[in-house]
Amino acid sequence: MFSTSSIIDNLNHSERLEYKKLCRSLKITKKSERDKLDIALTALEKLEIINKNENNEYTCIKDSNHIVAKIRCSSKGYCFAVREKNKEDIYIKENLLNYAWNGDKVLVRIIKEGYRRRSPEGIVDCILERSNQILLSKVEIINNDVYAIPIDDRILSKIKLPKEDKKYAYKKENKNIVKVEIDRFPIGQDEGLGHVIKELQLNNNEELDTDFVLSKSNIIKLSNNNLIESKKIEKRERIDLSDKNSFLFRSWNSDNSPILPMIQIEHGQNKTTKLWIHTNNLAERVELNSKKSLEIFFNGFESFPLLDNWQNYLSEGIRYDSEFKLGEKNEAISLCLNLNSDNEITEWSFHLTLVRCSLIVGSEHTDALLSRKSKTRITSRILKPIKEYIEDLDKILEISTLFREKHLFEGNVEIPSPLNNVKKLDEFFIHNPAEYSKGYFEPLTKDDCQTYLSPLLHEGNLVWFKHSNQYGLKSAGYISKGLDYINANEIIKYSEFIGNDIELNEDGNLSFNQIIKLCEDDNKKRILHKLLINEFKENELSLITKNCDNKESEKLYISPWTVPGYNFTNLINQYSIFNMLINGKKSKKNNIKEINIMKSNSWDSVNWDIFNSSISKNIDTLFNTFIIDKLNEYKNKINQYKSNMISIKKVRKAEKLLGNIYSGFILSVQSYGFFVELTDLNVEGLVHVSTLNNDWYEYRSRQNLLIGRKSKKSYKVGDKIEVKIIKVDILKYQIDLELT
Repeated sequence: MFSTSSIIDNLNHSERLEYKKLCRSLKITKKSERDKLDIALTALEKLEIINKNENNEYTCIKDSNHIVAKIRCSSKGYCFAVREKNKEDIYIKENLLNYAWNGDKVLVRIIKEGYRRRSPEGIVDCILERSNQILLSKVEIINNDVYAIPIDDRILSKIKLPKEDKKYAYKKENKNIVKVEIDRFPIGQDEGLGHVIKELQLNNNEELDTDFVLSKSNIIKLSNNNLIESKKIEKRERIDLSDKNSFLFRSWNSDNSPILPMIQIEHGQNKTTKLWIHTNNLAERVELNSKKSLEIFFNGFESFPLLDNWQNYLSEGIRYDSEFKLGEKNEAISLCLNLNSDNEITEWSFHLTLVRCSLIVGSEHTDALLSRKSKTRITSRILKPIKEYIEDLDKILEISTLFREKHLFEGNVEIPSPLNNVKKLDEFFIHNPAEYSKGYFEPLTKDDCQTYLSPLLHEGNLVWFKHSNQYGLKSAGYISKGLDYINANEIIKYSEFIGNDIELNEDGNLSFNQIIKLCEDDNKKRILHKLLINEFKENELSLITKNCDNKESEKLYISPWTVPGYNFTNLINQYSIFNMLINGKKSKKNNIKEINIMKSNSWDSVNWDIFNSSISKNIDTLFNTFIIDKLNEYKNKINQYKSNMISIKKVRKAEKLLGNIYSGFILSVQSYGFFVELTDLNVEGLVHVSTLNNDWYEYRSRQNLLIGRKSKKSYKVGDKIEVKIIKVDILKYQIDLELT
């Protein structure tokens, strides 16, 4: 089904588009769909967003007063149109939203310019794309009519339901939430219409939690039937490395967790080394040149953990054909890093290879390797069976550790992931070596072998950015400012954690690493980590081109490609590497001398375009702002889902412990109360200010504390207190506490 956004995107990609060609681009064949398109085109013309000439050709009006933005609403009813980075948000009054909902992509017109500290004000003229086709709601009877009331209080509409849906009326004891499919969004004087497609009775029914959280995060649960299938790969010349030992590091427990690359070591003369990263050859097996393929990927761009397994964005067939199987030959797309005696990268090259998995390295192996006292005597029952591989594994762990030390020296920061006390969530807390949306690293830990895979892949991904950028190729990647400093004023709020031994630099700042070292108490350090994580904004995916200012010292550019089984970003970057390998021009026309364009510094000898126009066109369909925006949208949904799934399971845990008393630390203080982490349970709850009935408490934001007017009793971040669990709310993922 087309959207207003897809109409404008198609028109933006061409100077003029005739009506029939527009229909073909949007895959419109039915008369009913053409009628809807006609209505949309007429409306866009009247709004002066598009123009039609005498030849029935449509174009976008370039100097339109409209701004593309996304609606963000708060639970208190304040709504803003959020536009591109570094541009001011636009305040939208509720009566000027024109039924746009939180998350919708819209066209906004500014009607009042901002001044002083006030935001500009605007009106929504057109809704380009709806973010919610299905709503989680409570069914209520209002004046004998049946309505769905969204449980998300940022959605400021109710949806009228058929009379027969009154059987789903909300009952507090059942917590029976329904999934409502929208048949018609509200427009003008007409109410929105919908119907119930499923009821979720959440009270004491944990089996429905996944469905509930996925729906709340607006994520479709995929089946193998609606995923891309594997295609046969062509026979190509490959370097046969199957007689060499290659190692697959894996901590994930689920059978269908993302397929991971392998690492191989070649020991050279004078303590030099070749480090090979063998990646699963998905770019050879996935059809990426058709719009049909892209439309399938739009349903899911990333693999993520459920409770018992993973939801993969690739089919089981592709996974089976591409994963590295123990003792078997497999095709791979590989990177060879040449390291000197100091384990510094001196050269690199990309290859098509044949490889064989010698050993699946688990966390029990890294634990045993790093815990042993002597490297000469192998007595561990875990290490004895793999004695022949130990020299190579030791070298891999050594290189990984040195790579990480280099990354930290460059200003990056390590912060441990939070502790997990809920067995069902184990897969959520195992380190993901392909995740780059965080602004910090997780430390290397011997009981999670994937942490040691991470620095190696990080270097491999950095190499592709350098290589592709030197050749002027587009890539999809992350641009991080590598934040290592926090304003001293923020430290004051955390003073209970770090004591008084503080030395600031010339600018009055303190490094993150210094803060963490100054905190000696393990419990406080864990909470401090949580507070510091909030200082990092999620890294957004960007379209990286040759024109990017990649020489800014405070920025880090990285183009992930080494784990294409994890997400679409890795896949399309690997697709670009694959095309260089098989389709890249190695010389000028009629020139016999060929250049190995897959080798570092080869660009110094190349003064021609690597790809012909046909290949460039194929690649441009994947590397554009439209695709990047879709990837960022999906990543935000996944991050929300993971956070909410962790929250609901912690609330379920607290639900069974109502009335119990626990010790905890105050995590943060707000005007309405303070949040406490229960140390034994590793869950967070709220002590509402209304429960502090022994005094009137005043909130002081600068000191980040609540203080009683009469008693002068204060509650601040870091205070140790005892609380009782008095209430839980599954729908809001909320635990209510009171002081004892």
